[in-house]
Amino acid sequence: MERIVDGQELTEDSFEKSIRPISINEYIGQSEVKENIEVYIKAALMREEPLDHVLLYGPPGLGKTTLAHIIANEMGSNIKVVSGPAIEKTGDLAAVLSSLEPGDVLFIDEIHRIPRFIEETLYSAMEDFTLTIVVGTDSSSRNIKIDLPPFTLVGATTRTGDLTSPLRDRFGIIAKLNYYTEDELKAIIERTSRVLDCPIDPEAAIELARRSRGTPRIANRLFKRVRDYALVKGDGIITKEIADMALNKLKVDALGLDETDYNLLKAIIEKFNGGPVGIEAIASSIGEEQTTIEDVYEPYLLQNGFLKRTSRGRIVTEKAYEHLKIPYQGKLGE
Repeated sequence: MERIVDGQELTEDSFEKSIRPISINEYIGQSEVKENIEVYIKAALMREEPLDHVLLYGPPGLGKTTLAHIIANEMGSNIKVVSGPAIEKTGDLAAVLSSLEPGDVLFIDEIHRIPRFIEETLYSAMEDFTLTIVVGTDSSSRNIKIDLPPFTLVGATTRTGDLTSPLRDRFGIIAKLNYYTEDELKAIIERTSRVLDCPIDPEAAIELARRSRGTPRIANRLFKRVRDYALVKGDGIITKEIADMALNKLKVDALGLDETDYNLLKAIIEKFNGGPVGIEAIASSIGEEQTTIEDVYEPYLLQNGFLKRTSRGRIVTEKAYEHLKIPYQGKLGE
């Protein structure tokens, strides 16, 4: 089941393309990353060279794809977009690389999911702008070297630890995107309201920002859902009352937690006495993949102090007990 507060991209998020900022000045948040990349872009343009390869990492929904498009726009270049899982054989990557024009930006989302044997093809492409293809088999095989135009590879990943050192070391610019503040999310929501021509009261924008888990994609998704309630239940303007009603109907609480978060925390409390418990046991108890828990469920709960990781496993904190209104007895593992 798709979660409205899941930072992973959903089918319904296609509307993001219509509200995506196209210049570095329009991009809200990530101030340090934005300022650094702006300097690198200006320097590359002054030298009339392609921008160094860029690696963007951080939780899903924080704007890595948007930033890649902005980089291409600011460089005056075209962008080609491909997903790591879609590159299944060397020929797939070779086809993309050979289609590039001078100065193009190649954006590879989920770059950590490129198979290792294909990844090696990227090394010479990134370093020397050459593509080496092996033709034939066994003793009759030979290498064909193809020159590539200078280009910029922008890679995005939620799991930078899964990247091999040789690949990571070939990126000249590495930037981590962090969760957004409520003020930044409020500014994003207000910009979205202007772009979509749907007025929103400041108090409602604050409420949406508070429940968006520090993630612009979730903020825009909640805005889209609340906009429907404003149209049907009100006069088209998103007020604080409309926002509260809609978000409560969507079962997104005041801190952005939903039923899935509640189920995860309650499973640890009720089945494992609050922890410590290993991630494998948690995955089995709630019927989810371990990687899904680590990548999707846990980051926000850890960031906001509802969960703790210890050497013995995960522990539900006193803050979580209070939020769930469950008596707290204290844990031996803390």
